[in-house]
Amino acid sequence: MNIKSIALIITKTEQSISALPLRFIAGIIFMAHGAQKLFAWFGGYGLEGTGQWMESIGLTPGYLMALMAGSVEFFGGILLIVGLLTRPTSFVLAITMLVAIVTAHLDNGLFMANNGYEFALTLVAISISLMFSGAGKLSLDSAVAQRLT
Repeated sequence: MNIKSIALIITKTEQSISALPLRFIAGIIFMAHGAQKLFAWFGGYGLEGTGQWMESIGLTPGYLMALMAGSVEFFGGILLIVGLLTRPTSFVLAITMLVAIVTAHLDNGLFMANNGYEFALTLVAISISLMFSGAGKLSLDSAVAQRLT
């Protein structure tokens, strides 16, 4: 299998616009949460503060874990918004949210009012949906796939 075949598999997508609202809204949410972790934007604690919190819940080394989670969320959010590498990005985002559920939210139950996992679970569902459907017609993935065929 050559590089062109692999690129076509990764970028192939359904030719509808149904993924657009999922990509756009999830992308904004992921990007904002990543910005909180990386840059202390939107009331976040930045790498230092997030890293200290991650250490406190057993994710070590905390700074590296904050950098990884923040980068996946911030850059993954941008990739979802533009619809580039949507399938692999969605896979990594789903794994990131599953880790968040298990390490930070599961013991608190379902509801967000108790710091539960309902929001993260919703992001997992959106990510898995995008992983299966691809980015859709209005995406860079679609444009790349069309050029490759």
